[in-house]
Amino acid sequence: MIIAVVDGMGGSIGTQIVLELRRCLPEETEIMALGTNAIATGSMMKAKATRGATGENAIVYSIPEAGLIMGSLSIVVPNSMMGEVSPAIATAIAGAPGRKVLLPVSNPPLDIMGASRKPLQALIKEAIEVVREHFGLPAGPREEQDV
Repeated sequence: MIIAVVDGMGGSIGTQIVLELRRCLPEETEIMALGTNAIATGSMMKAKATRGATGENAIVYSIPEAGLIMGSLSIVVPNSMMGEVSPAIATAIAGAPGRKVLLPVSNPPLDIMGASRKPLQALIKEAIEVVREHFGLPAGPREEQDV
């Protein structure tokens, strides 16, 4: 299964997601870094994503491959991230067949009712546990499984 991590701007959320996926999932897990810009993609690649692509066409073309899609809620909101998430990107991600695991973090003026305000690291850890359950893996980091 391919996990796509989508991010833009500086790529910090995507980078943190990739790092945590690498720490908690089997080494052979394929992580595809999809950035709205080269800085975001490069940052996720440095965090050990398997492969990466940049820009609207690359995201629209590649996203159907992913069985699981991760990122902030902004990746399905057209014109978010200061316009980096085009309507075509948001539509492609929202319409992709893969399961979406989205963090309730957004930069457009969007309030998400019912979502508790938690630190980003806590949200990422919760998201990783959803991914682990999706793959049928036990809870906790990969190192704990090997003991």
